[in-house]
Amino acid sequence: MGILKRAADITYTFRFIRMMAMDWKDWDAYKLGIIDENGKRQKNVKLDNDEKKSAYTTFIRLAANLKRIVAKFPGGGSKLGSFASALFLIKEKVGQKGIEDICKKCNIEVLDFLNEKNEWFLLDEKQLSPGIYRVKNAKLINESCAELVWPKDQIRIQDECYPIGDVFGVDIYEALHVNTNKQVYVTASELIR
Repeated sequence: MGILKRAADITYTFRFIRMMAMDWKDWDAYKLGIIDENGKRQKNVKLDNDEKKSAYTTFIRLAANLKRIVAKFPGGGSKLGSFASALFLIKEKVGQKGIEDICKKCNIEVLDFLNEKNEWFLLDEKQLSPGIYRVKNAKLINESCAELVWPKDQIRIQDECYPIGDVFGVDIYEALHVNTNKQVYVTASELIR
């Protein structure tokens, strides 16, 4: 039973990440007129057959709501940094090849990650300067992958904060979310003062 649960979890994780990266017009719900070009539910369209019900399940509704929330926040290039830290959450389970497959399915070029640089608060040997920062985009708490860290929430960078890993050359750091006192993964490009 445990192996089936883990396989289902990985499948839904891949599917969720893929949906977050897909254009609304590529969603089945959009093609069937259930959502508009901004992911907003069209109330006048009834879910009156199996095809429509399958295109707008509870899982898909959750993904659409989160995608709309994340889309409201400005991020520019930092969206790749945020995507890299999200991928790092599952890297242990799927490995580097799995991460590359996700990027391929999401039409994200690995080279795009290499252009993502922000080094104004880096010290020697990639150490982040300790202090309180804010994050540009919404993030998930490391341990639960459930609670959200909202844009402009404060995070604390501890002393001796070095990268704990990387995704396609983008260094991943562990920080402390001030509101919840829980660990969160960040990249340097996601931090603002």
